[in-house]
Amino acid sequence: MAKKAAKKGIKLVPLGDRVVLKREEAESTTSGGIVLPDSAQDKPQKGEVVAVGDGHVKNDGSKVALTVKEGDKVIFSSYAGDEIKVGDSDFLLLRESDILATY
Repeated sequence: MAKKAAKKGIKLVPLGDRVVLKREEAESTTSGGIVLPDSAQDKPQKGEVVAVGDGHVKNDGSKVALTVKEGDKVIFSSYAGDEIKVGDSDFLLLRESDILATY
């Protein structure tokens, strides 16, 4: 069964091979101490898995569990997934194949 991300009573359950991430916060200052405005900050390609779907469906109809699990820290593709706002929290919904690595 899919694991759920709950925030203030709202359940976010990804389907199939989808994963819900909480993106890391963007750096607000450079290493030299210059404060960056929001428009100049790059969105990080790192995040933490908060919910996972129940797996890939193979051609024969059987399911294969996802390799990432809730709590994993991951690096993902730049333009992967869809941003979702649930309450006052922002999440990223993407396919497991868009995840490049765990750390």
